[in-house]
Amino acid sequence: MIHNPGFLLTVLAFVAVIGPLVFVHELGHYLVGRWCGVKAEAFSIGFGPELFAWVDKRGTRWRVAALPLGGYVRFKGDMNAASMTDPAWLELPAAERAQSFPAKPLWQRAAIVAAGPAINFLFAILILATFAFVHGESRTPAVAGQVQPGSAAAAAGILPGDRIVSLGGREMTTFDDIRLYAQIRPGEAVAMVIERDGRTFAKDGKIGSVTEDDGFGNKFQIGRLGLAPGDPVVEPVSLLRAPVVAVERTGQIVRTMVETMGQIISGGRSVKELGGPLKIAQVSGQAATMGLESFIFFVALISINLGFINLLPIPMLDGGHLLFYGIEAVQRRPVSERVQEWAYKSGLAALLTMMVLVTFNDLSSFGLWKSLSGLIG
Repeated sequence: MIHNPGFLLTVLAFVAVIGPLVFVHELGHYLVGRWCGVKAEAFSIGFGPELFAWVDKRGTRWRVAALPLGGYVRFKGDMNAASMTDPAWLELPAAERAQSFPAKPLWQRAAIVAAGPAINFLFAILILATFAFVHGESRTPAVAGQVQPGSAAAAAGILPGDRIVSLGGREMTTFDDIRLYAQIRPGEAVAMVIERDGRTFAKDGKIGSVTEDDGFGNKFQIGRLGLAPGDPVVEPVSLLRAPVVAVERTGQIVRTMVETMGQIISGGRSVKELGGPLKIAQVSGQAATMGLESFIFFVALISINLGFINLLPIPMLDGGHLLFYGIEAVQRRPVSERVQEWAYKSGLAALLTMMVLVTFNDLSSFGLWKSLSGLIG
């Protein structure tokens, strides 16, 4: 029987996931900044009170703070950890001004900002490529080996041996494609294209919805067609092809994130499904109890998630900076300080609101509000 991980294991697992990923992310900014000749004044893992720190020979202060929920690199010319430009950089001596972030060409500033998310994706691709090389690639055809009686597939008239050509206009090459498409669309209507005995025809169906428990008390809705694959096909992956397979899998994960976010925005999925640091900590502990490979795969997922979120065009995030640089490239002048200040304040408000929402969801999933209501009642 699976038990919930202890508090100490959960904390250690969370730090083991978030700490290295934050370090890798900020290291991307730092290394490209150094390559572009920008002086890094501070490299911080975590926020809040400083636990310990040291200064290297280049004058960079490397610090570890008490709250391991993120980090930052503060370059010369930055006013704060959000990389807002300090107007005083123009008053620096020429030699120091040349080492400032704002003094660099647009393409260099964009490269420094993009390096953080990029290295998160590369880190995940390295993990997924290793798994592909070790375990091979699942290439089980998109063919119904079995059809569960009373399932959505049975209701749509799918028979064993039918090949699923497409779902919702998306081509199904492998059985994994069917599973990935269906699982985030519980209860949705779907147009199907089926091949049977060499004949192709269209069907309208509805993806089934089932409630699952992950073994740790977390219940969630998942889409199911009610199909089982035929004999599994696993192809060996060469060292040269492994990165290609990893990039494809990363693309599938990002597409799932985009589609899920679209469902939340459109109201098709509840905002209660959003999780925050507490949920990540809980799942980190759960993954740690399931073995080293599961834990490493979870690290890859969080790394992709971190890269994706940081590319969202929200001021204060890397994507917000890149949006400003894109505007600057088009209009051939920086966005005004007034607009940037307004955008950063709005971005901060949006991020704080999101943090409160996901923390509320986390505490709800842990049963806190139910317990409190029981005490009050």
